Amino acid sequence: MSRITKLVNSENHCAQLIRSVFQNSYKIEANLIGAVKFPPLARTAHDIQETNRSFYGLWIKGRLAGVVEVELSDFKLEISSLVVEPDFFRQSVASDLIKFLFQSLAPKTGCEVAYVETAEKNLPAIKLYQKFGFTIIKTWIPDHGIRKVRLKAELNR
Repeated sequence: MSRITKLVNSENHCAQLIRSVFQNSYKIEANLIGAVKFPPLARTAHDIQETNRSFYGLWIKGRLAGVVEVELSDFKLEISSLVVEPDFFRQSVASDLIKFLFQSLAPKTGCEVAYVETAEKNLPAIKLYQKFGFTIIKTWIPDHGIRKVRLKAELNR
């Protein structure tokens, strides 16, 4: 059985748990896209503790299986990170987290639109987001050199 809870990222233990899932997932993403230096892997537990964004975790049998990090402002929901612990790949963890955002969080907060960014080469993530109505609205190369895409989804009110 799984459940989604808000994670208290300001607490050290929780920040360490979040970072662990980030590290395990982002190592695989870095390999998938062929990145030698991947900025998300440099993120520390302290960075996670200090951010003002909100974190939600999906728990399966007492283990943190996935984490979504979001920022809510001006009727928009920005997905800053969405990661799945590799032991839980292909078990609908990411889909369940997106459904939670769209069906529970967005309606409660009045969000009308959602945005997310990922590497252009991260085709599994792009396909997942497109399944939920996201469309690519921008492609660019930031300073770190990994070509990215920005996607947008209109949320049903």
